Amino acid sequence: MNTFVAKEQEVERDWYVVNAEGKVLGRLASQIAMRLRGKNKPIFTPHADTGDFIIVTNADKVVLTGKKWDGKIYYHHSGYLGGLKQITARKLLEKKPEDILRFAVRGMLPKNTLGRRQLKKLKIYTGPDHPHQAQQPKELEI
Repeated sequence: MNTFVAKEQEVERDWYVVNAEGKVLGRLASQIAMRLRGKNKPIFTPHADTGDFIIVTNADKVVLTGKKWDGKIYYHHSGYLGGLKQITARKLLEKKPEDILRFAVRGMLPKNTLGRRQLKKLKIYTGPDHPHQAQQPKELEI
């Protein structure tokens, strides 16, 4: 008996639309990360990209619980001395609302080239419309 190993060229990828309005950030991000990796499929292979494409709409209406709007801080470094920058979740929502969800999903994917490839299959939009009607995406209820 041989173990089945999925090849990335043979995987059929579907497109799904998720409405993020009123959804809690972490719970939504974990479900999206699972679908991007392909862990919901019986052909899941850890070293191959077997996941689907995910389109997220209304990303600016995502919800954080508790005092995280002011207490959750996102950090990045410019590379120069004293270049540590920080921004709260509330300000990040005003500047780049899609980045809150992208950072949450990115933290749940593998930290290697495979994870970066899987993150490219995530399309995030702040409004209810998206330009991917030609792919005939299915509605995904999370």
